[in-house]
Amino acid sequence: MQLHQASWPEVEAYLKRSKGIVIPIGSTEQHGPNGLLGTDAICPEVIAKEAGDEAGFLVGPTFNVGSAQHHLAFPGSITLRPTTMIAAVNDWIDSLVRHGFTRIYFFNGHGGNIAPVNAAFSESYSAYSLDGEACPYQLKLENWFTLPGVQTLVRELFPEGEGGHATASEVSVTYYAYPDAQKQVEMSPKIAPTGPIRDAADYRRRFPDGRIGSDPSQATPEKGAKLVAQAKRAMIADVKAFFEGQA
Repeated sequence: MQLHQASWPEVEAYLKRSKGIVIPIGSTEQHGPNGLLGTDAICPEVIAKEAGDEAGFLVGPTFNVGSAQHHLAFPGSITLRPTTMIAAVNDWIDSLVRHGFTRIYFFNGHGGNIAPVNAAFSESYSAYSLDGEACPYQLKLENWFTLPGVQTLVRELFPEGEGGHATASEVSVTYYAYPDAQKQVEMSPKIAPTGPIRDAADYRRRFPDGRIGSDPSQATPEKGAKLVAQAKRAMIADVKAFFEGQA
């Protein structure tokens, strides 16, 4: 069930049987010459949709612009300041809690979101801690790429050239989701260099095509399908445990 495709009476009926909701959260940023700018939002979105359809939990709209300042030297990248993102995440939380949701599971596809989302959680909880009240809801952040079994499969599919950004695995998931958007691009060197990430100008200088340590030319929809299937299985178990108060 997708929140954007539901009516308010349907959501009201859902709340009578479940107080849990999944929010995919990602980013809009460059992912190398053959990667889609929406990669970090598309990956959790497609996994969450398939998992929600199978397990029957509600999936909210994707929070698709995150913290990505260091990508701004590449056209099309969009970012939120950390303070803006923290405020926005808290507004989403407050809105959902207002309706009666008490288990809110943020399903993440972008490493740069981890710090601001956790800061948003701390701010959300602090209002109750400062007042001395018990918080009536619980929040969780989980990354699709750290779910059980996902990295094992990644290593099997891409023993070399997975990398740290514009990875073969994430590009594969987007090609599975949108096979018509596949890009055939020659990249040199085949495996990109690695190094630190600083500001946007420094990033573009060190990694001129946007990749870090990766060879995403290995990406295929078929490999993406395997990754989505593994992540979906693991996510359903994780969401179920969280919604039932076991995690």
